[in-house]
Amino acid sequence: MFDGSRQLRWAVLGAGVIANEMAQTFQTTGRTLDGVGSRTQEKAAAFAQRYGVKKVYASYHEMFTDPDIDAIYLATPHNTHMAYLEQALSHGKHVLCEKSITLNSQELDRAVKLARSHGVVLAEAMTIYHMPLYRALRERLASGELGRVNLIQLNFGSFKDYDMENRFFNRNLAGGALLDIGVYALSLARMFLESCPDQVKSFVRKAPTGVDESAVLAMTNREGQLASAALSLHSKQPKRAVISCEKGYIEIMEYPRADQAVIVDAATGARETVRAGRAAEALAYELADMEAAVRGEGDMMLPYTVDVMALMTALRREWGVSYPEEA
Repeated sequence: MFDGSRQLRWAVLGAGVIANEMAQTFQTTGRTLDGVGSRTQEKAAAFAQRYGVKKVYASYHEMFTDPDIDAIYLATPHNTHMAYLEQALSHGKHVLCEKSITLNSQELDRAVKLARSHGVVLAEAMTIYHMPLYRALRERLASGELGRVNLIQLNFGSFKDYDMENRFFNRNLAGGALLDIGVYALSLARMFLESCPDQVKSFVRKAPTGVDESAVLAMTNREGQLASAALSLHSKQPKRAVISCEKGYIEIMEYPRADQAVIVDAATGARETVRAGRAAEALAYELADMEAAVRGEGDMMLPYTVDVMALMTALRREWGVSYPEEA
């Protein structure tokens, strides 16, 4: 069991794009990756050689049971997450899991209970919860200078070719806009709302595979705050967030890893640019917060993750979008 007196010993499961980015973050921050596992030994071995990883596991079970590993960064496709979470958490490993953390609320509830029963930290690798900019903005809002948050508007859209075999549109890979990009929009909304939305209206357009290609969401909570989100995997949009308050609004571009925002005064139109952190260090902030949480000194926003997953689960149920693992 990790007692905080030494550096956390990490292994990574997966060797794709985001796993490579995280491995680079380990290098640039002076951390060490102690193990790697992937679908093929060849991929894992190449990854280990590239980043100086000590161990290449012959099986995932070998990683989960390794007494020399404290924490696992899980970067496999999200339809595989639950099977790996169950094994890792059951063997007492802390887990930082790429979004979306699970397919649905039922899976996440099981994972949360496992983490609690084994005394380990479970967290979603949601950059928004760890960027210094958002901490600075929440402090500004808490001061009351902008008044109450009344409305949040969010956009996130990219154009992906209609290749029904890739993960974006493939039902067998848990494709769709909501789990891939909607999770960012909903996570930002939840972070700035006083409570989770309890009323949601939506329109969805499906890809030929039956997964959600584009959607428009409108939400409100018990405090009467409103939020909307426009999402698409087949139409380019800016990654733009606007948080509208009584005395002004906050505009944030590229919000998944934002390091600056503009606050506009409602009365005068005066604009103030707020800067905090660096977008290029987004994964480093995640790692630092995870390590602090393992030491009992930080918060990985798991209750927000639970709320967002509940919203996404309800929306997919309403749309009739499901995955083979949910049958």
